[in-house]
Amino acid sequence: MTAMKTGLIYDDIFLKHDLPGHPEHAGRLKAVMSYLDEHSLAGKCERIIPRQAAEEELYTCHDRALVSLIKSSGDEGLVRIDPDTYMNEFSYEAAVKAAGGMIDLADAVMRGELTNGIVLSRPPGHHATASRSMGFCLFNTIALGARYCILTKKCKKAAIVDIDVHHGNGTQSIFYNDPSVLYISTHQYPHYPGTGRMNETGEGEGAGTTINIPFPAMTGDSGYSKVLEKIIIPALHRYQPEILFVSVGFDGHEKDPLSSIHLSLSGYNTLCRALIKAAEELCHQRIIFNLEGGYVPDVLGPGIGNIVRALIGDPTREDSFPAIMDRESHHTTDELIKRMKEMHNL
Repeated sequence: MTAMKTGLIYDDIFLKHDLPGHPEHAGRLKAVMSYLDEHSLAGKCERIIPRQAAEEELYTCHDRALVSLIKSSGDEGLVRIDPDTYMNEFSYEAAVKAAGGMIDLADAVMRGELTNGIVLSRPPGHHATASRSMGFCLFNTIALGARYCILTKKCKKAAIVDIDVHHGNGTQSIFYNDPSVLYISTHQYPHYPGTGRMNETGEGEGAGTTINIPFPAMTGDSGYSKVLEKIIIPALHRYQPEILFVSVGFDGHEKDPLSSIHLSLSGYNTLCRALIKAAEELCHQRIIFNLEGGYVPDVLGPGIGNIVRALIGDPTREDSFPAIMDRESHHTTDELIKRMKEMHNL
């Protein structure tokens, strides 16, 4: 077996998109990179310095009017795109380098130059729709990577699994009519941004290729684990993607202030390793993780560290926090699984 090569996208420009006091601040990514360096994990990856995506590449997922707006909005310093979403003079460059890095990483993975990879960038992306930046997000990084693979005929089918605690409304909307990308989202519901109901399953040619798993508060590790086994993995095996993308946010962790799902780092580790195993079984190990949310830096460091360990084939993991009591309601999760199996014929 050839040695695994894991690509890592990072650039200091991602730290310059910043607003102190905002939940989505540069300290999040600083904590991640510090952890990776301290535990000698970054050096075990192939470090890739991202380029700026061309505007034509951005247009594959976003309207020209949005690209023009974001390009010009931060010229004079701090601005608010909406009450949640900010820009400064570095934000456009950060967002287009996140996109360019994702595209180049996806290309290298599809060509076999790299086995797998992770994009550690800011701002996040999964709330950005074709025409609107929102929810801390400017451009939809992971959607641009998947769309690149399809448009350039690197593959015919890609899958995106979103395990951020918030529904990736932007990613869903971009691929809602597109059967070439399977979108699966686990998220707390009801919660921001209000989308992600179970009956949102795609339209037109894309009917059935959107799978939303709306969890109630306090679902916990065991609830996620059961849905992973009964819904997510079977859906991936049925779809047979040629590359798997994962929007990963650690805002479902018990310590995160923006949710009440109560996942642990061990729970996240189980999810991510299962998805890596699915990629081994389905698509020649081709899997790319993209950092989305997660607003406790002390959680992000070991959380991303565990993903990098898994990607490079290191079986160790870290859970920096005491185990929590799993509050999952078995009746609630079992009923959810039953309904989803019926809806998606799983």
